[in-house]
Amino acid sequence: MEISIGPVFLFVRAGRKRNMAWIEVCIAGLFEVVWAVAMKSSEGFTRLVPSVVTICGLVVSFVFLALATKRLPLGTAYAVWTGIGTVGTVIAGDLLFQESIGPIRFVFLAMIVAGIVGLKLA
Repeated sequence: MEISIGPVFLFVRAGRKRNMAWIEVCIAGLFEVVWAVAMKSSEGFTRLVPSVVTICGLVVSFVFLALATKRLPLGTAYAVWTGIGTVGTVIAGDLLFQESIGPIRFVFLAMIVAGIVGLKLA
């Protein structure tokens, strides 16, 4: 049973929907990492399972991004989505494919993370 207290109730309810949109952007970003890693593993789409994972990851990522853009500004949602995907993919490349991050790349990744946090807070 919900008790409605006029505008306060509507504000709380809108806040919950906006928080859900941020969760959707994060899920979309994580699936962006999934499809990027699977694409590398597919060796140019010559391996079936990683190729299928790539396509499924793309679809899931886009669906969650589309859901999030219903409640968030497009530019903000897109920037956070690509930022999560970029940082996650670089970390995955380091862990899975021995692609070194290095100190300068780390600084720029930190700047991307700072930008994501800034967009979330703005």
